[in-house]
Amino acid sequence: MSLHKDIKFQVNNHENREETAVLVSVLTKNVTEEEANEYLDELEFLATTDGVKTLKRFTQKLPHPDTRTYVGKGKLEEIKQFAETKQVDLIIVDDELTPSQQRNIEQELKKKVLDRSMLILDIFAQRARTVQARTQVELAQLQYMLPRLKGMWTHLERQRGGTGTRGGSGEKEIETDRRIAEKKITSLKEDLKKIDKQNEVRRKHRGEMIRVALVGYTNVGKSTLMNLLAKENVFAENKLFATLDTTVRKVTFNAVPFLLSDTVGFIRKLPHHLIESFKSTLDEAMEADILLHVVDISHHAFQDQMRVVNDIFAELKCADKPQIIIFNKMDLYETKNYDEYLPQEIKLNLLKELKDSWMAKTHNGCIFVSATQNRNTADLREMIFQKVKTLYLERYPYKAGYFTDYTVYNENQ
Repeated sequence: MSLHKDIKFQVNNHENREETAVLVSVLTKNVTEEEANEYLDELEFLATTDGVKTLKRFTQKLPHPDTRTYVGKGKLEEIKQFAETKQVDLIIVDDELTPSQQRNIEQELKKKVLDRSMLILDIFAQRARTVQARTQVELAQLQYMLPRLKGMWTHLERQRGGTGTRGGSGEKEIETDRRIAEKKITSLKEDLKKIDKQNEVRRKHRGEMIRVALVGYTNVGKSTLMNLLAKENVFAENKLFATLDTTVRKVTFNAVPFLLSDTVGFIRKLPHHLIESFKSTLDEAMEADILLHVVDISHHAFQDQMRVVNDIFAELKCADKPQIIIFNKMDLYETKNYDEYLPQEIKLNLLKELKDSWMAKTHNGCIFVSATQNRNTADLREMIFQKVKTLYLERYPYKAGYFTDYTVYNENQ
């Protein structure tokens, strides 16, 4: 199908057979082997989320990625031999490739090549549900595709099954399609401006209410906590980017109402144009009065994930907002770190040391919970309630008589 008949860049039209892939990464002097493995673990999780099975990983130490083929000639030949002997559909690279790198690797290996950005875009395309999310995804896809038209013609000429499908014919129509793509990008940006205005009006109509936003790395349990705190059936799944669309609910703790929102999860190396496209979705975090930074403490790299989130907070200019750090999945943390035969007294002492350490680091601004087991969630409600009440009294002192001095009702009692 020609681009001027269907502008949409669709990469998520999968075949019935599960696609297979190999993962490729370059270890520069700034990246340790341990860090590279963590990145590849996440890339494999992304591939699994996208319905792709990983067969093997290839890494190479280089001062910097090869400007022509990302990895060196010898490593490329090693990948080629494996791909030819196994039924490999995709080569997935853990960085953003230039259009020429992608084209050169595909010519050498005779396989479809996806970089990290393209894989994330494919997942977003599958997960988008609302008009706003679909518009944002389509805009990000087109912005990614524009400099790659020459090497991705099959995307535009016809739909062909498979993750990140691409081809190479139709050279003479590329310039025409480039103009159409640019026009479509302009149109999508205008559509998002209209949606933003509608959302702004909707936010203004919320009145004098404190806004609280659940934020954090992807797959840390934000939607599960949303269900717990708001008593709503929000979609939650053990996959990356299980939800893209912001959910906002009115919640009342002890007669004190506030708005609670669940936002899209962050991730390492999130494509910049994707952040740009999703800034309107992130408005809930940018305009929130209180941020609930949810952390999966059972993840071995949870501190790195916290840094990623804090860096994005800084980029969105909301790093100085009041925060509660919620260390979630304590049940999994204990399972992973404590032997079942460990004496209970020692286990409790170790947990106390962990909690005391983070309480000191965050100036008592954190809490340890298990959303799936509903552990310590009454204390979490109390922390949120106290912060919300304090902000109400600071901003709207004439409402002082509206609040009670009672703590939040403990549903477990």
